[in-house]
Amino acid sequence: MARPGPRAPGPSAAPSRLAPLPTGDAKTARVRTMFDTIAPRYELVNRVMTFGLDRGWRRRTVAALALPPGALVLDLACGTGDLSRLGARCAYRMVGADLSAGMLAVNDRAVPVVQADGCRLPFAAGTFDGLLCGYALRNFSDLPGTLSEAARVVRPGGRLAVLEVDAPSSRVMRAGYDVWFTRVVPVLGGLLSDRDAYAYLPRSVDYLPPAAALRRLLLHAGFSGVGIRPLAGGLSQLLVATRGGEP
Repeated sequence: MARPGPRAPGPSAAPSRLAPLPTGDAKTARVRTMFDTIAPRYELVNRVMTFGLDRGWRRRTVAALALPPGALVLDLACGTGDLSRLGARCAYRMVGADLSAGMLAVNDRAVPVVQADGCRLPFAAGTFDGLLCGYALRNFSDLPGTLSEAARVVRPGGRLAVLEVDAPSSRVMRAGYDVWFTRVVPVLGGLLSDRDAYAYLPRSVDYLPPAAALRRLLLHAGFSGVGIRPLAGGLSQLLVATRGGEP
């Protein structure tokens, strides 16, 4: 269930000396270039940033689809293919889509992939039985449009499971999280990959609507039964929903 009330501002609340975060086409270009740059070491930095916890969260996300073997599932913003591989192990027929050519270049291509913007997917209506998405909501330039596209390509009665960052509600956990995410992660990212990208990623949490707003966006897009579950005390969150309409 979603936690009551709006989520506190993200740990990346930007001081005034920082340039405003990009929007629209400028954001799309920034996100594409950033992920092209960090693609070769993306999985390594993820493991380090989360102490490996993201692996379990990704497994829970795939399990939350609760679809039968053989279901056709889209991995939106598939990146290097973590969720696609897990879905394939559950006997789902996976297809990946990502904006970044760099990410797709390092994807092992164990499943079919296509380069595409989330708000303009090259699939017919009702193509998929389910949709997975990992840590990408805040990177879409048009989040309402992307969720509407997700609803369009998922059949009525199909399922959606999204893994995204969150902020702990505990003051003690939140203090440690803020230090780790806004100060340590950029340093680690600079050592292992690209410092500018991993300084931008914590700030990108500011793009993410609070839980109540996310629920409204999903409902408006055409999903029902929306659930939002905190993971590990709020380090991440899992959103699940069912595509409305008759299956």
